[in-house]
Amino acid sequence: MYKENIKEIENLITDYFMGIFNGDIVKLEACFNENVNIYGDIKGVEYLKSIKEYLDGVQNRQSPKDLGESFQMKIIGIDIMGKIAVAKLHVPMLGYNYYDYLSLAKINNDWKIVNKLFTHEK
Repeated sequence: MYKENIKEIENLITDYFMGIFNGDIVKLEACFNENVNIYGDIKGVEYLKSIKEYLDGVQNRQSPKDLGESFQMKIIGIDIMGKIAVAKLHVPMLGYNYYDYLSLAKINNDWKIVNKLFTHEK
């Protein structure tokens, strides 16, 4: 069961990465629970958005792919306990060095992101 959950979470995170990198908001939205909180610290400036506000921002910017960036996003670690999990990701893009912490829950047999915390580190 553990290996199955790891694979499902890795697939979800791959979709998350591809949604961000390609600007694919349909793929990206499917990764999140509708009640997700998205909070970040970008160079000392707080960032708090609803999923709708977050997706609007992704849709209205040029994607890393369109800007000719190379794909460098990776999973640093995943910790699972029952039907909850936490993933730490490195998401360098658009001139930022982001680190994401995703809280995940298995809801109706599907893993979804229920909380996203992120920061930019120099």
